[in-house]
Amino acid sequence: MIRIVIAEDQRMLLGALASLLDLEEDMQVVGRAGNGADAVKLVLEHKPDICVMDIEMPVMTGLEAAEQLKGTGCKIMILTTFARSGYFERAIKAGAHGYLLKDSPSEELADSIRSIVGGRRIYTSELVDEAYEEESPLTEREKEVLTLIADGKNTKEIAGQLFITTGTVRNYISVILDKLNVSNRIEAITRFKEKGWFK
Repeated sequence: MIRIVIAEDQRMLLGALASLLDLEEDMQVVGRAGNGADAVKLVLEHKPDICVMDIEMPVMTGLEAAEQLKGTGCKIMILTTFARSGYFERAIKAGAHGYLLKDSPSEELADSIRSIVGGRRIYTSELVDEAYEEESPLTEREKEVLTLIADGKNTKEIAGQLFITTGTVRNYISVILDKLNVSNRIEAITRFKEKGWFK
């Protein structure tokens, strides 16, 4: 019997997923969590074979939970609506054994769970292709500047922290906006976040 914990913050979907998997003769849902922190607790408590979890959840994201559960022996499958290469890369680094999109057919979910528990890794093919294509266009220094902007620092504070002039900071910012094809700092942060490039 494959023992499963599901973590999903949309309660209707959580119930539907649990019911769907409980219908499988060789599967049993032993825990349901509405956020990443509860998922970690349930996995440690029930020691399931696999934890199927969403990424964007309150309290703790699925990726943070996966990082915490690394080495526990519980396999992690990410089930999300987000086909973002940055998320995918983080999931791989966190040791996720699977990454499926929510619009996959339901029978694919059960088959993927069996494959993962059997030792295979299952990743949505479109993400695997994309992960090899899309790298951040920013240099390390530009990333540093954008990270400081995201931390709420102004031009003067960034200049002080990086030991450069405010003029140089402004130059960096205009290059960042240009490379990310956005018109202001907020959009730059959003674009960078969406791509999952903030490490």
